[in-house]
Order: sequence, then structure tokens, then C-alpha cells
Amino acid sequence: MRYQTSIGAFVLAAALSAACVGAFAFDETKYPDWRGQWDRIGAPRWDPADRLNERAPLTEEYKAIHAENLADQVAGGHGTEPTHTCLAPGMPRAMNVYEPMEIVVTPHTTYILIDHIQDSRRIFTDGRDWPKEIEPTFAGYSIGKWLDSDGDGRYDTLEVETRAFKGPRAYDASGLLLHRDNQSVIKERIYLDKADPNTLVDEITTIDNALTRPWTVTKKYRRDPKDTQPFWRETICAENNNHVVIGTDNYFVSSDGYLMPTRKDQPPPDLKYFEATPK
Repeated sequence: MRYQTSIGAFVLAAALSAACVGAFAFDETKYPDWRGQWDRIGAPRWDPADRLNERAPLTEEYKAIHAENLADQVAGGHGTEPTHTCLAPGMPRAMNVYEPMEIVVTPHTTYILIDHIQDSRRIFTDGRDWPKEIEPTFAGYSIGKWLDSDGDGRYDTLEVETRAFKGPRAYDASGLLLHRDNQSVIKERIYLDKADPNTLVDEITTIDNALTRPWTVTKKYRRDPKDTQPFWRETICAENNNHVVIGTDNYFVSSDGYLMPTRKDQPPPDLKYFEATPK
């Protein structure tokens, strides 16, 4: 019995040793240090220099759609901006980073965690090819590849391609839409600014049938190196959201709990499924 116990202890120790070797197989020194809390630099607009995105290389059809959208927003509506009812922003809009961002690098997947209407992402870096069938999502399906751009033996740049979307998706709150066919391809190059290791750069190129050519926008994010234990806010989109969409019309719930219009002369919703209340 003593002999069997010794054998059992040896097997257990060997198993634990193997588990430890597997646990430490990931050499984090090969990867850039993207730990910490990242906040966007600038306003959450897709083109920081142009509030109305007039420089977006839109097709004539989508120029007209965007113009109608802006006119509707001026009149009190939401136009083609889809997230006021807590619909996920999707890509590439998620990289506006409406809430602080955390990046977790593992050997096979890089996680981008953003606590805002399902903005978190998985970027697969395990060498996989595109699956034959992908269920479309707002965030899309992302495959990445690590690069050692300066040849120093360490990765410094993550190249990402994202496909397989569903919509509607807009670049930002201006309501600038991506094409309704959802055939977008989003390409990114993510790296630290060489002059400032606390600035993260994301070069985002959108290829979409609402555009006449690929459109590249650079986003930047900042972390505070002194904030070693940052506070992570919880954001629940549905909490205190007073927007209500009935059919194709948007209404608002007033502070006293009644449905109210959002624009001048807006008719009430059709109440055909409700019995009229006797006066």
C-alpha cells in the first residue's frame, strides 16, 4: 500500500508539473505591454476634424441617405443613428471607445474589453483561417496577426481583419451609415506610439460598398501610467433609457411615465390592439 501511495504521489506531482509548464509557456516578454485602462483621445466622432463627416468618400446614394438623416436629426428625430434603443454599435464604431478600454493579450486570442453596449471584441491570433460559415454579428469576426516591425525579436504591432457583420451600423452618432448589405471589411494596425508608450494608435481602414474607396481613420487612446488600480465603471444601456421605437417612429417616455412626441406635430402610435378607454 505504501508503494502504491508513492506511485500515486509521483503521478500527481508529474501532472502538476506538466500543468505548470503549460501555464508558463506563454512568454509575455515577446508581446507589447498594453495593460491598463485606455481612454479615447478626442471626441467620439469618426472623423475628428469634421463633425458631419462630409469628407467621407460616400457613393451618391449614401450621400443622399446621410443628408436625409441629418435633416431628420435637426427636426428632432434620430435619423439613421441606430443605437438610441441600445442596439450594439458594432465595428468600426466600437473603436470610438465610449467607455474605458482594457486589452488582454493571450497566446491565441487578444480581448478588447469595453463596457458599452456589447462593444467587447475577440481577435483570434492562433493562425486560423476564415471559417466557411460565420454567424454575422455587429462586432464581426476578427482574425489578427502579430508583427515584429523593427526586428528586435518582440512583437509590436497587431494587424487585424474583421468580417461577417450584421446591421444597421453607423460610424458615430451623426448617423453616417455603412452599407445595408453588411459586406464591410475592416482592417486595423494597432501599436504603441514610438514617442509615447502610453499612447495607443489604431489605424482603421474601412472597405464598404457605401464608399467609393477604402477610408482610413486613425484613432488614439491614452493610459495613465500612475493609475495602477483604475476604476472600471459599469454601464447598462437600458438603464434610464427613455427612448421608445414603435413601428418606425421614435417616442420618449416623460419623467411622469407618459409617452410623448419627439418632434413637432408627431402623431401618436396606432392603438388598434388596445380597447378604447371610455370617457
